[in-house]
Amino acid sequence: MTKIYIDGSAGTTGLRIRERLAARRDIEILTLPDALRKDEEARRARMNESDITFFCLPDAAALEAEALVTEPHVRIIDTSTAHRTKPGWHYGFAELSRGHREGLLRAKRVSVPGCHASGFLALVYPLAAGGILPADYPLVCYSVTGYSGGGKKMIAAYQDPEREEELGSPRQYGVTQQHKHLKEMQAVPGLLREPIFAPVVADYYSGMVVSVPLYRHLLNGKQTPESLREYFRNYYEGQPLMYVADEVPSFIGANTLAGKDTMEILVSGSDERILLAARFDNLGKGASGAAIQCMNLMLGVPETTGLEM
Repeated sequence: MTKIYIDGSAGTTGLRIRERLAARRDIEILTLPDALRKDEEARRARMNESDITFFCLPDAAALEAEALVTEPHVRIIDTSTAHRTKPGWHYGFAELSRGHREGLLRAKRVSVPGCHASGFLALVYPLAAGGILPADYPLVCYSVTGYSGGGKKMIAAYQDPEREEELGSPRQYGVTQQHKHLKEMQAVPGLLREPIFAPVVADYYSGMVVSVPLYRHLLNGKQTPESLREYFRNYYEGQPLMYVADEVPSFIGANTLAGKDTMEILVSGSDERILLAARFDNLGKGASGAAIQCMNLMLGVPETTGLEM
């Protein structure tokens, strides 16, 4: 029986991880009374009693929590931004490469990708790895997500019956180009510059579409929408949570995969411009589902165990 502790189990991601693990017979979830949920010594004891501890915390708290783990057998899965580009931490996106997958099998410290970053990397990393996308390509990324990605405070604001009228429309943010996912978006695929990133939050609970437009003449080789679609299909062959759409609809709904832990890759475009898109749930493959997939691989069980296909 694997002992699991979730530090930050009252947050959106922590709650979802706990709900998904509750029915697992191979998992024992270690808990604390509400009165001790923020008690440092109580948390320390639970972490060091566990086999795997999830950090579902703000960045600063996740950095502090790392110091509480002193027992060498304890493995950590961090869902915050704090450790995604930090040396000694493994980036938990198994589908990106053989190294990413095999590294999870033995990793002691794993950082779960950000939701926007997951879609961006699913599109960009394979092209960079295959030499199709130059490292100095001037990338632009557009991403629309449901409001659950903003956490409890944003969820409450959107669900407030007396909310501001503006919340009924899509809202662009990250306008200073300082979004916290940008570091991993550049570092993981080895880009020479951060992309221009335009995230948008909209009035629906969960699900997202991340898009990357490309000019054909700036890519290496004679690429077409059809050739890239086939490239992605071969790249992600055998990956149970990833699939490539045969056709792209006229409208790509961002909440289509809400409640699922899969990711869909869509490739469309014209003779001059190609549009790549990744569609998934920001709470699934973009957060708790990805964290559980990492845990499954670390434990040596089928990676889809407990996930929604």
